[in-house]
Amino acid sequence: MKSHRKELWFNVPQRRGFVNITSDVEEAVRESGVKEGLCLVNAMHITASVFINDDESGLHQDYDKWLEKLAPHEPVSQYLHNRTGEDNGDAHLKRQIMGREVVVAVTGGKLDFGPWEQIFYGEFDGRRRKRALVKIIGE
Repeated sequence: MKSHRKELWFNVPQRRGFVNITSDVEEAVRESGVKEGLCLVNAMHITASVFINDDESGLHQDYDKWLEKLAPHEPVSQYLHNRTGEDNGDAHLKRQIMGREVVVAVTGGKLDFGPWEQIFYGEFDGRRRKRALVKIIGE
């Protein structure tokens, strides 16, 4: 069985944002040489997410609006976590909702997606360098 590991690095300039990383993950699959297997992609930070959905700007704006309603950033005093000196209690909750990782089948050396599916890195406490892990296993 083959195994391939790659890190993708990000520096989202705003507090929140979504980055389509599908082409980066596809490149990692090509690099791996795996034809049949699985590809795991996970955020390596507790205030970021990886998820699969449509690459449509209105949907991304809906996500941002919805998440901000569920866990608004301000007032920062509403989160007990922020008593540690942080101001990102909301980002931890947003990550929990959006999820840590995705797993995609690799078939014929390619990601085996359904219609319109793309992989995204979701940032909820940006303005600093963070990473996602891509791990591919198979034959």
